[in-house]
Amino acid sequence: MNITILGCGFGTALAVLWNKAGHNVTAWTRNEEEIKEILRCGEHKRLLPGVPVSNRITFTSDLNCISGADVLVFAIPSPGVREVAKKAAPFTPKNTYVLNVGKGFEEGTSKRLSQVIREEMPDNKLAVMAGPCHAEEVSRSIPTTVVMSSYDMAVAEYLQEALQTDTFRIYGSDDVAGCETAAALKNIIALSCGILEGMKLGDNTTASLMTRGLAEITRLGVSLGAKWETFTGLAGVGDLIVTCTSKHSRNHRAGILIGEGMSAEDAVKNVGTVEGYNCCRIAYKIASELKVRTPIIDELYEICFGGASPADAVKRLMHRPQIHEKEPFWNN
Repeated sequence: MNITILGCGFGTALAVLWNKAGHNVTAWTRNEEEIKEILRCGEHKRLLPGVPVSNRITFTSDLNCISGADVLVFAIPSPGVREVAKKAAPFTPKNTYVLNVGKGFEEGTSKRLSQVIREEMPDNKLAVMAGPCHAEEVSRSIPTTVVMSSYDMAVAEYLQEALQTDTFRIYGSDDVAGCETAAALKNIIALSCGILEGMKLGDNTTASLMTRGLAEITRLGVSLGAKWETFTGLAGVGDLIVTCTSKHSRNHRAGILIGEGMSAEDAVKNVGTVEGYNCCRIAYKIASELKVRTPIIDELYEICFGGASPADAVKRLMHRPQIHEKEPFWNN
């Protein structure tokens, strides 16, 4: 297949993966220096050091590369998705499948990324992919499993069959809202878990936050139309585990810096793209508007944007009124 990938972060890992599987892969970035460095070094030294990037992969800054694509993959950080989709639309044939692998919501509208892409590219068949898949491991052919979701299961199954490899197993799903909200919201919990590690708190605390965090993001996801069961699978608990515990997670690394005393703004500048930071602000707004109970998101919001102390946030969470563990969505 002819695959064009927009974005050379996680996109480079996917390019390496699918090139090894025999596909014709083109990777696009607007950053000419990034292209020059990859071509000069034979690897993406900043993001994927030590991972060879084949010269069979084409790198370009020309969006005309989309014109012959069977599959167009969006691997763009959430703030840039609408701009790139708008620019890509005139080059994209109507029979090209569009796949979003980015995670987050659009600032201002609070829309899921596939909703943003659909508004700019309404004629294309669209799917999303989510699950525990760090770029560092995908690019090294470490066995990985993900979920491919679309409102049209024929689309999900086509891409599932086309893009699965010996080391990249793909499951199907029809819960697009669930896969996208789980993928986005888990970054908030990962950032929070990093803060706990930076504070030198223990495994009990981290496990508690992951568990209650999962319940919290499931509540919010269900309020946005997701199926709660999706949060128990790869897009939910699977991605949550890997992002909350791995050294590869930028959300987790930024959280450690915050827990050690650095301001949230400086921690994000230090680490780079930290989707959980902006996602927290959007999730806080959504939860407030929908009146969904999200105490962990609320406390992280205050830490990141209100100058609150992480130690005081933990204390407030521990002294909340006692409740039953049973969640309303269990009965749905």
